[in-house]
Amino acid sequence: MVLSDNLEKLIQALNRFPGIGRKTAQRLAWFLVSQDKNFALQLSETIKTTVESFTSCKLCNMLSESDPCPICNASDRLNTHLCVVESNSDIQIIENMNEFRGRYFVLGHLLSPIDGYGPEQIHTDMLMKRISGLKPAEVVLALKPSAEGEATIHYLWELLKDKGVTITRLSTGIPFGGDLEYSSINTLANAWKRRYTV
Repeated sequence: MVLSDNLEKLIQALNRFPGIGRKTAQRLAWFLVSQDKNFALQLSETIKTTVESFTSCKLCNMLSESDPCPICNASDRLNTHLCVVESNSDIQIIENMNEFRGRYFVLGHLLSPIDGYGPEQIHTDMLMKRISGLKPAEVVLALKPSAEGEATIHYLWELLKDKGVTITRLSTGIPFGGDLEYSSINTLANAWKRRYTV
């Protein structure tokens, strides 16, 4: 079957979602165009409204509907611990453990020169400014144990090793190449409890 240009564009857009292959994108696209048009139009309006309402927190780089974000604004969070994560979704995963009451910083990417992600793209200057302002006793590098994650951990360790702060990382109870997003709460909680100095 020859797909129209508009349907092909929709499939390609849906195919950009993580975990969505082309076949799933095609099914979703056909579902959207075959439903009552109000459903798809309301969905597009909800996406537009939500996307436009979010901005990056100037302190921790987390996407939020307020700046500073609710976690940076919270008076009951501990400044003694700063957890560095790759993405915004990682924060929700860690919060679901109910183990961490410190602050966060979102890198946005991991170091990957081949993909164009260097120190500037992971907001190194912003992170150093955040650490300088908070003066945490411990910086937890909660990054996935992949080649990019290891490179990022090593780079950040080099930056922080003489700053008088304890640098820890999650235990490798999370498999090499695994994502925090796909780890069970128990696996993540155990890795969290067994974090160690870099």
